[in-house]
Amino acid sequence: MPTVPVPGPRRLPFVGNLPAFARDPLGFFTRLRGHGDLVEWRLGPQRALFLSRPEHIGELLTGIESEYRHPQLGWAFKLVLGDGVVTSEGPSWRRKRALVQPAVRPRQVRGHAETMTDCAATLAESWRPGQRLDVRDAMLGLTQRIAVRTLFGADTVGREATIGPAMDIAQRAIGDEFRGVTLFLPPWVPTPGRRKLKRAVAVIDREVAHVTGLRRRGGVERDDLLSRLLAARDEQDRPLTDKEIRDEAVTLYIGGHETTGTTLTWAWYLLSRNPEARARLTQELTDALGGRAPGHDDLRLLPWTEQIIKETLRLYPPVWLITGIATERSTLDGRPVAKGTVLWSSQWSTHRDARWFPDPEAFRPERWDADAAASVPDHAWFPFGGGSRACLGARFAMVEAVLVLATLAQRFHVEVEGGEIPPRTGLTLQPSRPVRGTLRAIRSRQDAA
Repeated sequence: MPTVPVPGPRRLPFVGNLPAFARDPLGFFTRLRGHGDLVEWRLGPQRALFLSRPEHIGELLTGIESEYRHPQLGWAFKLVLGDGVVTSEGPSWRRKRALVQPAVRPRQVRGHAETMTDCAATLAESWRPGQRLDVRDAMLGLTQRIAVRTLFGADTVGREATIGPAMDIAQRAIGDEFRGVTLFLPPWVPTPGRRKLKRAVAVIDREVAHVTGLRRRGGVERDDLLSRLLAARDEQDRPLTDKEIRDEAVTLYIGGHETTGTTLTWAWYLLSRNPEARARLTQELTDALGGRAPGHDDLRLLPWTEQIIKETLRLYPPVWLITGIATERSTLDGRPVAKGTVLWSSQWSTHRDARWFPDPEAFRPERWDADAAASVPDHAWFPFGGGSRACLGARFAMVEAVLVLATLAQRFHVEVEGGEIPPRTGLTLQPSRPVRGTLRAIRSRQDAA
């Protein structure tokens, strides 16, 4: 029998559940899950449904572009990403996805593996035992260098000093908007943050235009993602315009920098709190690599390393929220959904549901052993979304995270200081305070314990 929505928490006049959501989105979603698998609530005057069962989440994820409309994600998001594959809809989205997807297929990702490990090895060479560092800054700086080199090419190394700070401003502005700081302000309101964002976007546009111009004038085939975008042609043999190139380049940069750097930060934090998992990682790296740098062909030899990344993505998914807006064709669990209803699902909430993941708060990479992982329902773990709008860079991100962790962890352990670090919601799920750590050289399995 189809599931009937149940009422959620008490609502306030006019604003509904907006204050509770804005104050603590993760806690709010966890409490909603306690009301049932399909919960009705209000975001201001807007009717909303919160989904907790994987089969309902699967209907939402696979129904975007057919039964559900992709939501508008705010002024800052649109200003930064433009009309790229994440923000566009309908025929425009289908054309752009077809043009961008070949740039991040497994064969192309394989070609970037050496860049990933080279950048990680360079960072490791700069580290010293006993050194204290801000783990998040170190990981974001590393993934930024990887993003610049894989997107724009090795000859643009150094440009991250210009484009990096501008991208940081852009990502913070989007994060503020996600938390509701400016989401409901009309686009014409000139806040100081918006003026700063416009200046940052101007820098981004100038940098991308500069490198794009170099590529067009050079006429030499290269292996970076930008060159593949420039070479892409649709069914009518039309290339991407300069504006489309800019939008897709920025989308790939943010997707390849912020999310992977955040995942690696959380991985170090979790490993520091779980010495047995860390010792097993050291043993795997010693057995598989023997001190040499990992390559793409070594991924099959690093199952525990990959399971650490998957479990990190379960506990701290960088993308923590997915929404869709019902159209006149929308149904859920066999029942029609009123047009305009916003459907919400949260990776944070579903990934920590004891029905799908026993002892859900515990860091247990063994969940992802082949036999154990087979018992996880489809769409109970969805850090990269799903359906037709699943993240195009999912394979790239997984390969990068595994190879970077393997490169660094076979040489150093990071002892993260302090106690528990709660997450903070924004564009991605970030630590709520600096993640400070001390480096300790790895010489044997016992050193990791």
